[in-house]
Amino acid sequence: MSGGVDSSVAAALLVEAGHDVVGVTMRIWPRSAPGPAGTGACCGSEAVDDARRVATVLGIPYYALDMADEFERSVIGPFADDYRRGRTPVPCVACNTDLKFGSLLARARAWDAGAVATGHYARVSRDPAEGRWRLLRARDARKDQSDFLWPLTQPQLAAARFPVGELTKDEVRAHARRLGLATADKAESQEICFVPDDDYRGFLRRRDPGAFRPGSIVDRAGRELGRHAGVAGFTIGQRRGLGLTSAGALYVVDLDPSTDRVTVGGAADLERDRLVVSRANFIAGTAPAGPLRVTAKIRHNQLPAPATLRALGAGRAEVVFESPQRAVTPGQSCVWYLDDEVVGGGVIERDGSAS
Repeated sequence: MSGGVDSSVAAALLVEAGHDVVGVTMRIWPRSAPGPAGTGACCGSEAVDDARRVATVLGIPYYALDMADEFERSVIGPFADDYRRGRTPVPCVACNTDLKFGSLLARARAWDAGAVATGHYARVSRDPAEGRWRLLRARDARKDQSDFLWPLTQPQLAAARFPVGELTKDEVRAHARRLGLATADKAESQEICFVPDDDYRGFLRRRDPGAFRPGSIVDRAGRELGRHAGVAGFTIGQRRGLGLTSAGALYVVDLDPSTDRVTVGGAADLERDRLVVSRANFIAGTAPAGPLRVTAKIRHNQLPAPATLRALGAGRAEVVFESPQRAVTPGQSCVWYLDDEVVGGGVIERDGSAS
């Protein structure tokens, strides 16, 4: 229970279905640092209070687990390391995999719980013929979060429940109002829960000033156009904040932390029709034997595009799109679908080479 309306309604629906429910919040902030002030940050002190109030209304036991050290180790640390390496990470993926369906699931099993439920907009079903578990997109396409769950394995999916996956956001809020839950009209949480005001650069500077080493901004031919304060402050496709004067629009097209160099180019230089991922996960448990026609997406707010997926071995896979994609960004997820089913995904690597 993150303290938001989605997880509150997920718990309520399970109670109404007759399940024995225990509410749990992962306290990811030390008591001395209760989260970004005034944001209602996920799993911060305000969220714990809201979740506890909901649990009281539902009449279920409630616990706040101190997982600050695990969150630092599994989410915040890798997030900062990725930016130092010129990558743009998706911290929600690590939180879901390593914490919610990792350490939290292990604790739930120690309590003899049969499953972990969350407020994710996604669905799980079991193939009656093969007996394998399938991860599906949510019924509400606008709220679908299945792309944050691509690393989940068959054992994790077997223990996953997503009660709001069949509902729209409006229907979720209507359920919360019907039950008189304090979170019914609570605003959406910020995109990165541990970054105040979505200022990731300020967060990184405070955490790791050494990640910001000055370097050159160059064009595709290697000619220096200007200077920058650190590769960690940029992401592929960025246009603003370059400090350059040019006759045409310039975008960040490559980041090289080994030389502290930022390369810029025109809009056409952002187009790619091929990428390679590392940490590839095939949810069925086995990689496809040959090329597989899928749809694939390279960022959350994007419709999947037709592509061909090919497993390369050693945790790597290649995706070739029918049409070029804009701003293929190392560190982001590339997620693959067959209709509404999530085939799997991986982490986009720089220049098509896994590192």
